[in-house]
Amino acid sequence: MGYKPGTPPHPRRKLTERDLAGEDLPDWRMLIDRLHASYDTGDFVTAVRLVDAITLAAEEMDHHPDLDLSYGRLDVRLISHDVGAVTPRDVALARRISELALAAGATPHPERTCVLELGLDSADEAEIRPFWAALLHYDTFEAWGEIQIRDTTGRRPTIWFQPTGAHDVPRQRWHLDLRIPPEVVEGRIAAAIEAGGELVDDTAAPAFWVLADPQGNRACLTTWQGRESPAA
Repeated sequence: MGYKPGTPPHPRRKLTERDLAGEDLPDWRMLIDRLHASYDTGDFVTAVRLVDAITLAAEEMDHHPDLDLSYGRLDVRLISHDVGAVTPRDVALARRISELALAAGATPHPERTCVLELGLDSADEAEIRPFWAALLHYDTFEAWGEIQIRDTTGRRPTIWFQPTGAHDVPRQRWHLDLRIPPEVVEGRIAAAIEAGGELVDDTAAPAFWVLADPQGNRACLTTWQGRESPAA
């Protein structure tokens, strides 16, 4: 039986973007494997006080977020580290954090949440994956049928490997994948085109759009829509 928004599933159940699409979480966006929120607090002291309030709530719930604090801004990421995915525990904590942010007068900015991925072209990803995992001290995991390497804190970009034919260097081998909320895609594409880029391919939309800069270097905007969820 699938997850139904508003119902209390098992607290360790892994939730997908599709599962959360019907939840009332206006401050939050699920990007790949975590819930993300970003708040403007106006000043540093307010941000610190909000962190203090979140800390108390997290201790009470025995579930803890990842926080990035800077002047006048607080970014929050939620994942259930024991299962490596978003669960109902994260949903509950997200709602509580939204309440605390509202009480603190913080302004949510879900439109600026994003997750950067790096795609590396390779004719033999198994040959090079161990090197990059060791160099960056990343963990290896599988999602959407792909073997990827990632920083478990969520602070640094995930790296995945795109199959390609064998070729000599130079040839573009890296490209950026930027996961963003679905509702901001059209505006981001328009801004990139206005800045001199072009839309190269939208046949896989809404899973991803391929864009290029004026010199032909490519990047992809990606969303959770239009793709199968990763295996639980």
